[in-house]
Amino acid sequence: MDKFVRSTFPIGLVVLLASMALTAATEQTSEPLKTRNVVLIVLDGVRWQELFTGADPTLLNSEHGGVWADLNSFRKEFWRDDVAERRRVLFPFLWDVVAKQGQIFGNQARGSVARVANDKAFSYPGYNEMLIGHPDPRIDSNEYGPNPNVSVFEWLNSDPDLRGKVAVFGTWSAFTDIFNQKRSGLKIQAGWELPEKGNLTPRQEVVNELYRTLTRYDDTDVFGALLQIPLLDYVSREHPRVLFVGFGETDEWAHSGRYDLVLRSARENDGFVQQLWKTMQALPEYRDQTTFIITTDHGRGGGLEEWKNHGMEQKGSENIWLAVMGPDTPALGERSNVDPVVQSQIAQTIAALLGKDYRRTFPEAAPALPAIGTTTK
Repeated sequence: MDKFVRSTFPIGLVVLLASMALTAATEQTSEPLKTRNVVLIVLDGVRWQELFTGADPTLLNSEHGGVWADLNSFRKEFWRDDVAERRRVLFPFLWDVVAKQGQIFGNQARGSVARVANDKAFSYPGYNEMLIGHPDPRIDSNEYGPNPNVSVFEWLNSDPDLRGKVAVFGTWSAFTDIFNQKRSGLKIQAGWELPEKGNLTPRQEVVNELYRTLTRYDDTDVFGALLQIPLLDYVSREHPRVLFVGFGETDEWAHSGRYDLVLRSARENDGFVQQLWKTMQALPEYRDQTTFIITTDHGRGGGLEEWKNHGMEQKGSENIWLAVMGPDTPALGERSNVDPVVQSQIAQTIAALLGKDYRRTFPEAAPALPAIGTTTK
């Protein structure tokens, strides 16, 4: 993860975007919601450009994209002349399933804008914003330490209906601070901490051995493929009702200038999301009762160099994307010509889908996303 990035991004955007937000989901319909479980999934630093248009042709090379793979094979793998097919090759689950059964915001070419409201556009401020419903200017570094704010996850875990059924799985070790594990008491699996403890099955022993022995490209970020194993086991065993999942390799490889690994890790993450969805839909506790919210914590710069980094000095880093799929989300697909949405709206959306009102306790939080939890357009 990158270090603290200073910015002059106008705070006034928060007020502007919040004023454009529509009514909270629980206020949009009198019909009882079907959602009993909510999963928030974050693909760190994935640009809206790749999500909506697929691989960037100017970066499919070694000079600007840092591609180590055979260029002809790499282009065959990720390039299609048709934009719709090109993005589908990169994110098959998002486009074959989520876009058809839910909604995706953020394609600026179609008049759909999704942004962060914080004035930093890097990780900790972004995660904090989506989890508490508004920016906090105190959160000015990825090394800030334990979060002073009560996230919607911590707040939901204090509810008698959900206590002990809220969990956090993330590749980045900083999630223990972002969710303030010591204060919140949440179940958190983050970074390279061994995932299994006590009397272990042979499978669990193998997973722990991989955590111990694999060469680390980053001491704070575990491989997403490793996290996926204890995540799926935990879901199948413990049946959490509120779940956070954070994958970070896309951001790490971008900072390293490896566009080939950005694309491959993005496609792998899409596959992990699909696997989690199928696993949950196969269980009666989750089938047709679960909403997925999929997004990113920040955008990135553009061009031949600035795609590697983000922060408000890299123009466009404030632009994100957001997808929702579940039984209370009308299948409106890729949204176009709609009011802007903002990252801050995620916290109340999670609560509202569960029939809770986070804003009653924290009125500074933004309203829920539009057209979620309602049958009207």
